[in-house]
Amino acid sequence: MNRRAVLGAAAALASLQAAGARAGAQRYEPLAATVRASLSRAVSDAAVPVHAFASDAEATHWLADMSARLARRMPDEALRREFLLTLHYESTRAGLDPQLVLGLIQVESAFRKYAVSSAGARGFMQVMPFWTDVIGGPEHNLFHLRTNLRYGCVILRHYLDIEQGNLFRALGRYNGSLGRPEYPNLVVRAWVSSWKYDPRAPLQVAESTRPTVPGLPADYSPRPR
Repeated sequence: MNRRAVLGAAAALASLQAAGARAGAQRYEPLAATVRASLSRAVSDAAVPVHAFASDAEATHWLADMSARLARRMPDEALRREFLLTLHYESTRAGLDPQLVLGLIQVESAFRKYAVSSAGARGFMQVMPFWTDVIGGPEHNLFHLRTNLRYGCVILRHYLDIEQGNLFRALGRYNGSLGRPEYPNLVVRAWVSSWKYDPRAPLQVAESTRPTVPGLPADYSPRPR
């Protein structure tokens, strides 16, 4: 194989790795005992309710909208619904915008549950394994849907608190590229261009693909507010 072919193959591999699992270079930083205890409580196991929305109508509208956008990347409707409900719950629980978290996952793992980066980060939100030692336990599986989303959201919330709400710097910490613009720009671009959400907008979703929320009749049709 000539030099040009070798370089081309290397570039293709790098491109595939970047598309599949961009990040995973979160840095281990010693945590004060109080911070560690707080983060440990935040990731402790707790049952997820049906949803974390203000109303069933809001849940149905958001879920239908996001499900339609995510269908190409996650074709199984049941898995997609579980993913979205869990993501919304964990994002809201951590005080994060669910749309931001969707943008971050798009950049981090391209919505691949079992993505592993070259640095060893795992799952949808590319969480580094050292976090289970620092704030969790050996029984925490970072490929488990709720575990991965909870860790990722708690970690991003932690970085936002450290940076006093500065999203650019918090995203840089999450990616291990603090001070560089590339990763924060990618996440914000994905957030705004792919996942911007207006709860007042009418749904453009086929009836056959409209998901349902437990407790609502199957023929329920949300109305814009």
